[in-house]
Amino acid sequence: MNLKKHLTIALSLMVLSFSCSNDDDDNTQPEPKGTYENGIFVVNQGNFGQGNGSVSFISNDFSVSENTIFSNVNKKPLGDTAQSMAFYGDFAYIVVNYSQKIEVVNRYTFESVATIDSGLDNPRYMTISNGRGYVINWGDCSNPSDDFVAVINLETNSVSAKIAVEEGPDQIISNENTIYVAHAGGYNQNNIVSVIDPNSNEITTTITVGDVPNSMVFDKQGLLYVLSGGIPDWKENETAGKLSIVNTVNNTISSTLEFEEGQHPSYLSFDESVYYYLNNEVFELAVGSSKLPSTSKIKDVNFNYMTVNNGVLYGVDAGNYTSNGTLHSFDLTTNLEKNSTDVGFIPGAIYFTAQ
Repeated sequence: MNLKKHLTIALSLMVLSFSCSNDDDDNTQPEPKGTYENGIFVVNQGNFGQGNGSVSFISNDFSVSENTIFSNVNKKPLGDTAQSMAFYGDFAYIVVNYSQKIEVVNRYTFESVATIDSGLDNPRYMTISNGRGYVINWGDCSNPSDDFVAVINLETNSVSAKIAVEEGPDQIISNENTIYVAHAGGYNQNNIVSVIDPNSNEITTTITVGDVPNSMVFDKQGLLYVLSGGIPDWKENETAGKLSIVNTVNNTISSTLEFEEGQHPSYLSFDESVYYYLNNEVFELAVGSSKLPSTSKIKDVNFNYMTVNNGVLYGVDAGNYTSNGTLHSFDLTTNLEKNSTDVGFIPGAIYFTAQ
């Protein structure tokens, strides 16, 4: 009887232990992937020719801020004129313009994985499509005929092909099956968007938009909005900005909103059902609007770049261009500033770790 009693108690303890173990497993949080898993990245160009480009990391609540994270982790400089970033899987790709390279890092730890430093010529921005990277290159800025899109093999981290494009590719974006390249122009001005088929790596058509297109975003219906700043006032043939809405099914312009004379908008961003852009002040435009807003949402800003994410507007200010810039955030419900923190020299792009 005693043996039977002991066996019963032992069996009960085993069941209880297993049950507790399962409960613990259900409540266990996944291990962090790295120091930089959750937050905001700011790409800082640095001073041209001085090799002090950098990336800053800021936690979502701004309680943690760290500059020069690439150098901190890898004990070497990032390079000259850090331009932008792109993300794919566990990796981040930092495009360093004047150093003619792309630094590949683990996006969560920022540990160096590879350097792509062949086949590029003044690279600027990158998108990912069909498991390949596409990077716009200005080539020699004085030569309008040598611009191209470099195709990156992400398995070997090397340039596998080049697609010749018209002058001044300045932004690139992709949806599931198409790549769009906005041409602002180099020393001259341009007014087209090139459409590339990633299956063939060929340009299928070009779309004429406003002069000097500077930003592109998709809405939830898949329409492509292209914001053009217009030819600037220091040129004799100044033109105003335009917002072109592109039907991505047939790649034609479905409608256009024109800005008033002397207005040169930039930094178009989309959040939920609203667009935001900078035209000296921050303006809000609802999807489907047939008229541009006449009153601004946020005044008194001096942004080198801005974007919107989850109801918060983020903008960077380069200050005097010779010392640290500043990242600001604004609550778009109250239009009031939430947080600010120092970042690197000449901040020029903002990214979110969850994107």
